[in-house]
Amino acid sequence: MTYESMLMFAVVFVAGYLFDALTQSRSGLTLRHPRQAWLFVVLGVYFVWFWTHGGQTLAMKTWRIRLAGQPGFPLTVGQAIARYLLLWIFVLPTLGILFAFDVQGWPAMAVLAVTLLLPPFYALLDRDGQFLHDRLLGTRLVSG
Repeated sequence: MTYESMLMFAVVFVAGYLFDALTQSRSGLTLRHPRQAWLFVVLGVYFVWFWTHGGQTLAMKTWRIRLAGQPGFPLTVGQAIARYLLLWIFVLPTLGILFAFDVQGWPAMAVLAVTLLLPPFYALLDRDGQFLHDRLLGTRLVSG
């Protein structure tokens, strides 16, 4: 996840620069919600494209991990999009709650950190060590 995060930093940086150039915004707070939606879509395109073209992002290739669909079938675009959206199953509601109750600063960071630990915790409890989104979609991470 750390390696993927470093790659995501580059993707977000370029996408943010492109957004600022196209909208002529000079501050990260200008057009904040459209910027967040844009970055959400850009990250989704990144993951969906790599998952449907070989089943591996750049970081997954390094660690020799591949995303597989049903045995004998490649991952479809629909499955990849659903997986990307389900990855956010815990984060987006948490962000909505933090926004609704105007929780900011360190308390918000603490709640978000706990939320980000839920998917790995679920995988520890799952009989096959799968994440919830993979269990729901019938996909799985495999070595190789």
